[in-house]
Amino acid sequence: MGVHAVVDWRPAERTSVRLRADVADPLPISREVVRRLAPSRPSALQLTLKHDLPIGQGFGMSAAGALATGLAMASALGLPRQQAIETAHLADLFGGGGLGGVSAILGGGLEVRESPGVPPWGKVRHFPCPGSVFLIVAGSPLPSPRLLRNPQFLRRVQAAADPGMTRLGSRPSLRRFLEEAERFTDALRVGPAEVLRRIRALRSKNVSVAQSMLGRSLFAISRTSQARSELVRRLESTRLSAVEVGISARGAFVPSMAQRF
Repeated sequence: MGVHAVVDWRPAERTSVRLRADVADPLPISREVVRRLAPSRPSALQLTLKHDLPIGQGFGMSAAGALATGLAMASALGLPRQQAIETAHLADLFGGGGLGGVSAILGGGLEVRESPGVPPWGKVRHFPCPGSVFLIVAGSPLPSPRLLRNPQFLRRVQAAADPGMTRLGSRPSLRRFLEEAERFTDALRVGPAEVLRRIRALRSKNVSVAQSMLGRSLFAISRTSQARSELVRRLESTRLSAVEVGISARGAFVPSMAQRF
């Protein structure tokens, strides 16, 4: 699940740009990608975006929207894929959407970042990770731009993340990632208290639950069929909004003509 983008472009006497979306959010990051990649010659351009998940809940929708927009623009205008990726990354970074979501969704499975930035500058490793994950909304959206521009908050993030990243980097695996994600959630305590209480209530021996960064939302992965059934029962009793999705084996892509229709 992510963001789907369709671009309709044609030469025109006057330049016009229109963005249509299924959300009320102004989508400034996706608009910035359009602005940077739009052709200089007069043309009529319409971008249509469809979001599978809510914005502002730590699910990477800003990065997904930026990258989907960039790839659709590149496909319609004949631009290099790398230009679309770099433009999406910079728009997400400077627009306050996130610090590296575009790098993450260039591939599927489990992602481990060794250095910041999009390849070839940043070093990102992807590992096969079959299975599914529950995405759970436990509160209203969290405004990530304000937090990501706060030096004191970023120092807290680094202090909470560094030990786990060191341990994960030595032996990356899904189990170790989930252990470190839980530790990071507990150390950072973005909250609010109700979200942290929900996390503790849903955790069990074979169910890992951590907070999606940055949002009042959670992600949960069960390691056995029995644990999954118990997690579903608990989610139903809490009446939280949740969806179970498969873990993609590949990253963002432009569908072939056969897949589009």
